[in-house]
Amino acid sequence: MGEKDPIVLSFQDSLLRQSDVELLDGNRWLNDKLIGFAFEYFEKVQFENISEKVVYINPDVSQFIKLTSDDELDSFLEPLALHSKQRIFLAVNDNPDLDSAGGSHWSLLMFDRADNTFHNYDSFHSSNVAAAKAVATKTAPFIKGLAHVVGFVEEKSAQQTNGCDCGLYVICNAEALSRQFAADNLSPVCNDVSELTVSSKRQDMKELIQRLAEDQS
Repeated sequence: MGEKDPIVLSFQDSLLRQSDVELLDGNRWLNDKLIGFAFEYFEKVQFENISEKVVYINPDVSQFIKLTSDDELDSFLEPLALHSKQRIFLAVNDNPDLDSAGGSHWSLLMFDRADNTFHNYDSFHSSNVAAAKAVATKTAPFIKGLAHVVGFVEEKSAQQTNGCDCGLYVICNAEALSRQFAADNLSPVCNDVSELTVSSKRQDMKELIQRLAEDQS
C-alpha cells in the first residue's frame, strides 16, 4: 500500500497519505485522518498558547469512547488529564460499529467547564444528537472536579447545503471556538462560521499540508 498510496505528511501523531489528502479535492467527505490532523495542528501549533487549558481528542478516540465499555476507558482518557482542561473538543461520528470504518456524518461536541455543559454543534439539523449524547455520557465521569450534574445543549450552528462538508464544519467550528476562547470572546460561533468559511477551508488545508510537507523535505 505504501508505494500506491504514499505518505504525504507525518505530523506529530498524524500520518496523511495521498488518498487522505485527495479527499480535500472537490465535494468529498473528510475522514478521521484529516480531522485528526486539524485537531493536532490546533493543539500543537495554532492554539499552542492555550494548550494547557484545551484538549482536542482524536476522532479515533472519540469513537472508542462512544462504543467501548466503561472499564476500558481509563487507559485512554486518564493520560489526557481532562480534569485540568477548561474546554474539551471531540469530533463525533455516527458510525455504530467500532470494528469498521465508515459513518455518514460528523458533528462537534465541546465540553465547557465554565458551565459544566457539553455543547453540540451539528451542521445537519441535529442528526447526530444521539451519538453526541452517548459520547458526552461516557466522557463525563472522567472530567473530575465538576460542581454539579453535567448538562447537554444543542447549539445553533451554520448548516451544510450538501452531504459532504460535515467534517469541514467540525474543523471550522472547533477553530472558531478555540479562537474565541483564546481571545476571551463569548460571541455565538455561528457568527464566525459560514458556508463561505467552510468552502475555503478545503484549499486552506491543502496549502497547509503542502507547506508542512515541504518544510520536512
